[in-house]
Amino acid sequence: MSQTCTKCKAEIPNPDELDQTAAKYPCCAKCWAEWKEYRVILMNEMRLDMSMPDHRKLVKKNEKIFVGVMTPEGDVVDFGDEKNRNPDA
Repeated sequence: MSQTCTKCKAEIPNPDELDQTAAKYPCCAKCWAEWKEYRVILMNEMRLDMSMPDHRKLVKKNEKIFVGVMTPEGDVVDFGDEKNRNPDA
């Protein structure tokens, strides 16, 4: 069964090869690699300390926003609704 990336809306050719965290969204390997680079920039720019729970929550929230399953306002995007699956609309 093929899956669609929540970030770029491209088809994921082999979902079995995805990172465990990326697979739960699902997010393709290319977009997940972009997130990992962006995550380092985010932690450095915001001077986040990963030993602090609030800082980890902030990174997790930004991860969800980056892959497209949450809006910056904090609303969760429901991909079960067909209207939300069309990136051009």
